[in-house]
Amino acid sequence: MGYRHPTPIQAQAIPYVLMGRDVLGVAQTGTGKTASFTLPLLDILSGSRARARMPRSLILEPTRELALQVAENFVMYGKYTKLTHALLIGGESMQDQKAALNAGVDVLIATPGRLLDLFERGGLLMTQTKTLVIDEADRMLDMGFIPDVERIVTLLSPNRQTLFFSATMAPEIRRLADAFLQNPKEITVSRPSTVAALIVAGLAIVEDVDKRKALRKLIRAENVSNALIFCNRKRDVDILYKSLVKHGFSAGALHGDLPQSVRTSTLEKFKLGEIKLLVCSDVAARGIDIGGLSHVFNFDVPIHAEDYVHRTGRTGRAGRSGHAYTLATPHDRGFVAAIEKLTGQSIPPLEVEGINTAAWSEDDGRRGGRGGRGRTPERRPDNRHTEKRAEDQPKVAPEAKEHRREPDRARTRPAETDRPVERQPARQAQPQAAEARSDRRPQNDRPQNERQASDRPSNDRQSAERRPDRGHDAKPQDGRRDQRHRPDDLGPAVTGFGDEVPAFMLLPTRARRPDPVDMEQDYPAPALGRD
Repeated sequence: MGYRHPTPIQAQAIPYVLMGRDVLGVAQTGTGKTASFTLPLLDILSGSRARARMPRSLILEPTRELALQVAENFVMYGKYTKLTHALLIGGESMQDQKAALNAGVDVLIATPGRLLDLFERGGLLMTQTKTLVIDEADRMLDMGFIPDVERIVTLLSPNRQTLFFSATMAPEIRRLADAFLQNPKEITVSRPSTVAALIVAGLAIVEDVDKRKALRKLIRAENVSNALIFCNRKRDVDILYKSLVKHGFSAGALHGDLPQSVRTSTLEKFKLGEIKLLVCSDVAARGIDIGGLSHVFNFDVPIHAEDYVHRTGRTGRAGRSGHAYTLATPHDRGFVAAIEKLTGQSIPPLEVEGINTAAWSEDDGRRGGRGGRGRTPERRPDNRHTEKRAEDQPKVAPEAKEHRREPDRARTRPAETDRPVERQPARQAQPQAAEARSDRRPQNDRPQNERQASDRPSNDRQSAERRPDRGHDAKPQDGRRDQRHRPDDLGPAVTGFGDEVPAFMLLPTRARRPDPVDMEQDYPAPALGRD
């Protein structure tokens, strides 16, 4: 392979891996972490052979592209050995993967989802797996694979060797390492979350509408042999890819929604030089090794500061120089500040010819541009949840306010009085109501149905429901039980119109035996009518 001198992580990790100790390795991306666990594994596994469906070692990777790359490295490193391997990733034929497992594999390289799927189908057993490698652990945490990883660990033998590698060491990663490793040897060859010194970085602040134009000018101005262009969202990957192709650039697209066959062929064409520009999401930001990658363009500022370290780490690998340029909008100030705080370095400003440089906005910058997350309704003028400001309200002249039409009193709900309603038995309340109606209308002019209704004694339940001081949700006073909330009484069958019920819709309830609680003065027993 042309390796003459080990990198710092390889020189410190390989001896402890050969000793059989657990290792916690933290190093910059592109420093040779893959070889630091693959090369000693070849030496350890060369003494015996594997059994059917029982892999001897397991390497977990967060993405399919990274798993494919590790498998390629294993084939190249173990060219003159008889060791076998199997690749378990989604989007591929499960029958072929089962056939490879049945033949017996020494090294199993897999993503957590497909591994658990085959295990539940009875396709493999992991009782003989003596070595576990968790690569890109911080990416596992970001993608939500940690519960799957924890379940996989429970399926392995407790007498195993665990190798834990990551480019960053967040507090969550430290807790996972303490849970998975036993007396590990911690190796940190550089400060976590730093960018290689040979990478030339730059930051251009432009308006959102000028980002594509600025990107095209940067590509034409720089001596770009091949470049990765990162976007935060998958749909922005497709939009930018079509825009670059329209302007005559040799470009391809790569994101998680594409079929696995398309993703594999596109990445292979890019490595072979058939495609010059690869527009991608963060699926290609971890561990992908592309020889001689000259540039990395962050079309969107990454929302998570750690992603900036991984994106820029695709260039400037193995001691070579590289360039990493970022296009930011005025509202990305907070994301840029988080990146500079994480890396401990300020990103130098970058001028783009023919593009006016913008300034940071006055807000805190937590609202992402094309990232989609963190945006607030104030930045969306068409958002229906946006509250109208005072200056946006239509102005009305003072004289126009005085001549506004009064609301129709017949259609508005009458105001409830604060005067308490005197409670009285139903036998006395009904004659008074009939006498009041007789004062308003002659007795002979009343309809027959109204005269019958006036002669019929009223139920106290109905009169109680008409009282304005006792709403539907009001609780009974003095701790007494309310008749309207009895579970054995369904109440009157009525049709409601808002909060008011027309009187002609009320029907009498069936008579029932009075309750002892109802016999008290505030709750008189219902009167029995002639019907």
